[in-house]
Amino acid sequence: MDGLLSPDLQMSAALSGANSRREPSLRQVSGEAEAREVAEEFEAFFLSQMVEAMFAGVGEDNPFDGGAGERAFRGMLNEEYARVMAGSGGVGLADNLTAEILRYQEAGDTA
Repeated sequence: MDGLLSPDLQMSAALSGANSRREPSLRQVSGEAEAREVAEEFEAFFLSQMVEAMFAGVGEDNPFDGGAGERAFRGMLNEEYARVMAGSGGVGLADNLTAEILRYQEAGDTA
């Protein structure tokens, strides 16, 4: 069982975005607004993965091919699409995540 995280730590790591490219660290949130921000960041990361998969099937042989520049910045464009979607309500994931973050935070404070 060396190196394995408990389910609670795995959930905390996932909700904090610890597996994303930016490598945020696990942290306590100071309130509902910060919990909402973390939840929206996670939803944006989730949506960026979906957008990336969606565009993976789009061929580059078309009249509007952006060439090497488009290929170089495609990831950043996908992340921005996802950030805008999450900020506009996304798929509703942030609402549930905010509640879970606050629940885990309260459970940690009482333990």
